[in-house]
Amino acid sequence: MNLAYYWYEAAYAFARPARTVSSAAHYAFSIPANPLSYTAYGRTISAACELFERTTRRYAKPSFDFGSIEIDGRRVNVRERVMSEEPFCRLIRFERPGVRQQQPKLLIVAPMSGHHATLLRGTVEAFLTTHDVYITDWLDASGVPLSAGAFGLDDYIDYVISILRLLGPDVHVMGVCQPAVPVIAAVARMEAMGDPAAPRSMVLMGGPIDTRESPTEVNRLAQERGIEWFKRNCITKVPFTRPGFMREVYPGFLQLSGFMAMNLDRHLIAHHDMFRHLVDGDGDSAEKHRTFYDEYLAVMDLTAEFYLETVEQVFVEQALPKGGLMHRKERVDLSAIRRTALMTVEGERDDISGVGQTRAAQKLCSRIPEELREHYLQLGVGHYGVFNGKRFINEIAPRIRAFIGRVEAFHDQPVHGGVPPLGRTERTRSKLAVVA
Repeated sequence: MNLAYYWYEAAYAFARPARTVSSAAHYAFSIPANPLSYTAYGRTISAACELFERTTRRYAKPSFDFGSIEIDGRRVNVRERVMSEEPFCRLIRFERPGVRQQQPKLLIVAPMSGHHATLLRGTVEAFLTTHDVYITDWLDASGVPLSAGAFGLDDYIDYVISILRLLGPDVHVMGVCQPAVPVIAAVARMEAMGDPAAPRSMVLMGGPIDTRESPTEVNRLAQERGIEWFKRNCITKVPFTRPGFMREVYPGFLQLSGFMAMNLDRHLIAHHDMFRHLVDGDGDSAEKHRTFYDEYLAVMDLTAEFYLETVEQVFVEQALPKGGLMHRKERVDLSAIRRTALMTVEGERDDISGVGQTRAAQKLCSRIPEELREHYLQLGVGHYGVFNGKRFINEIAPRIRAFIGRVEAFHDQPVHGGVPPLGRTERTRSKLAVVA
């Protein structure tokens, strides 16, 4: 049996006394009452102790905590409301009391890939003023008792279908990274069944629709090692200290270590810079570091069955583009999608889902009318920049809002043939040429 989780828990417990001493020293050398806190010596000790405590702590799940936003020139409070709750997922709506105009519903399907849904805080915030926003809040598998049953790729697709039915036929759905595959599969199954609740549009962002296109190190690793290697080395049982005791999971700390190893030099430099900022008394820069890593280092476990099925079906077998992906023993036929509009978004420097992997959905969804599809390639951004950061806010999000607006206008027309096509801008066409 893989004992990685038990060793992880033991290491955490072993470091607890040292972390307590470090926290006390950090406090002692940072309080204004201590004259040494005003010296380089005191700030150096305080900075070293804070970094030690931060690198050995277990980070709790962050909160969205939007507070209030400005809509039409006035401040509106944003509050979270749980619309539905299943063993492995909660559906959250971001209510804005006082907003009377009807706005398009937008369901954001967050990744279930080790981080919490709050990683998409910036994604949600970009649409709060213009859309009625919902998000899937996937729950940590280590906190779900065995009695709740298993959770695999079929269950994930079931959850998406169930939520789309709950929100109704006028919803737009966005799959960010990993959910691109189950989202498009859910829409295809709904269309094949003639389900009236199929969404008006789906936006797929940086997702592994076809990993044969521009394969990344992540894709090559899956191909080279095969599913058996992942079973032996990545799956372990939840220890007795947690509610999900004995559930087989892919631990979040393993996923995090993989993410950090891909850009280890950047993380080392970032922590060195924080140390320097603390010593220099640059509190604003240090706080930006804390904010980012409080989110980045907060991870969750995935059920073993979901993780292994995703690795096998998406990355090893590449079942979706080959036409072999099954859902509840029914083939997922992307050509069944006819009514749901499609927008795909990619980042030029994405090292997780290479350029062309998400765009492949455009070819696979062969029966979507040309006026109901659009592709956008954002230059100069990596995987994270596809859904967060300045370029997302200033360049990607406005295009998504415009696309949804055109789809809404399309559906408002009594005769669809008279609606102008969802044309690509000249800049978009030039970027498409880059990946052609």
